[in-house]
Amino acid sequence: MKAAEDKGYQQLQDVSPEDLARFILNMSRRMAIHSTIWFNETEHQLGMKRALDMLEEVDAKYSRLEMERLGKVLGFEVIEGIPRPLLDLPQEKLMELAGDMGKNWLAMDGIWFQTIENAYGMNDAKRCNDSCMSRFSTVEARMIKNYLGLPERAGMDGLKRALGFRLYARINEQSIIDESPTSIVFQMNDCRVQSARQRKGMADYPCKSAGLVEYSRFAWEIDDRIQTECVGCPPDAHPPEWFCAWRFSLTD
Repeated sequence: MKAAEDKGYQQLQDVSPEDLARFILNMSRRMAIHSTIWFNETEHQLGMKRALDMLEEVDAKYSRLEMERLGKVLGFEVIEGIPRPLLDLPQEKLMELAGDMGKNWLAMDGIWFQTIENAYGMNDAKRCNDSCMSRFSTVEARMIKNYLGLPERAGMDGLKRALGFRLYARINEQSIIDESPTSIVFQMNDCRVQSARQRKGMADYPCKSAGLVEYSRFAWEIDDRIQTECVGCPPDAHPPEWFCAWRFSLTD
């Protein structure tokens, strides 16, 4: 990566307003990485369940503190930990923002994959991707579970609700078929990544290895009695109406 041009700054007070703004954004990214390292090390030392418990407590304390400090400096009111400018947005704008957040997440994910692939090849990129999605889906499930106020064992109804609040749900088209009182089939009817590959005349990305760990870990965090079965996922052949499909079953 090419280093930024040395502008001769000796102290932060010497930095131009434009570069100072860049520095503040850089600080924000460093803080996000620091928090991620804290979580990873807590998981390594204490296990995933305890790390998720700690994440809940840290997030509850820090998010409000962060917003209140930003609000004082930037001049916006904070109500119950939420910036007033967000609360003043109409419903359709908030939905648009949620969609753009999902797109930004997917773009970040794709850039990580491509950067590793370009440096070390597809195999290493896939190994990193699959491990990442296995752990992230567990964290995402817990955060959604808390946001919705679901019980410890939320059952199939809880899983159906949680699937609609994933980052994926803001950018892809998905559907759920109720097979029985204890089983559903989840279909990814339009996948932003796979559709883009189709438009370019490329084959489907073989995402089954990631999906097997991603969906099972997500379901287990919602309810540890739920078992996951792959109906089909690339490189498997699939019908035109979906790219991948997963069966979730509730067991005793």
